[in-house]
Amino acid sequence: MLISEAFAQAASGSQTEPGLMSFLPLIGILIIFYLLLIRPQSKRAKEQIKMRDTLQKGDEVIISGGELGRVVSVGDNYVTLEIAPSVEIVVVKSGVQTLLPKGTLKSIDTGKSNKLTKNNKAQKVTDTTESDAANKGSEDADKEAPSESNKKES
Repeated sequence: MLISEAFAQAASGSQTEPGLMSFLPLIGILIIFYLLLIRPQSKRAKEQIKMRDTLQKGDEVIISGGELGRVVSVGDNYVTLEIAPSVEIVVVKSGVQTLLPKGTLKSIDTGKSNKLTKNNKAQKVTDTTESDAANKGSEDADKEAPSESNKKES
């Protein structure tokens, strides 16, 4: 008797089909997701491709490894960069991440060379004082200790 009553209750109630209103929150979330994440990323990718296609000799760039360089030559898939005087590397075009404003490398090199010059002068002064002290110490040791040949003669 209990089973038949439960069966009767399930059969008597009819369920309505979910309408468009139940899908509106999901559709809204998808639209927001597209506008905030997918669209800006695709714009950025298009700008990167355009930047890589317009690379010219003399442009200053940063590659994906973080190295800075000046474009020496541009091929279909590869770019030759000068990363130091008379040091050139060949990288894949897709490795170029950022196009720098003209003169950036020169301003960085100038700052670095000034620091290196100051550091080199300080290093030379330190090296000479250390080497002088080492030489003086070895001369004093030679004067105090008689040589092996002098010991054998006595």
